[in-house]
Order: sequence, then structure tokens, then C-alpha cells
Amino acid sequence: MTYDRLVCANCAAPVAEGRCPVCRADRDRLPQPTGLTPAMLLTLVIALVATMALLAALRA
Repeated sequence: MTYDRLVCANCAAPVAEGRCPVCRADRDRLPQPTGLTPAMLLTLVIALVATMALLAALRA
């Protein structure tokens, strides 16, 4: 679970905003959301193209 949807029981604000010390402590404790980086996307595209080329070569 990420903190973007959690509401703090101490101040009733979203934990992602970090308004009180409790929010900030919980925000720091929870894992940060990670996204797909451009390098990872490029690697996946290259792997997909290489796999398709290999399959095409095997069928020929």
C-alpha cells in the first residue's frame, strides 16, 4: 500500500501532505511509489524486439 490514499488519524489530512509529525513519520516509513523509468522502458522494448526477431528467424 502506498501513502497517497491514506488519511492520518491525528490530523485527518492525507498522509502524503505530511502536515503533522505523525503524517511525516508514516510517510517516511511507507514505501515510495516507483514508476517505470525510461531506461527500463527502453530495455523492455529492446528485449521485445529481440525476442520477435529470434522467433521470426526460427520460423523461417
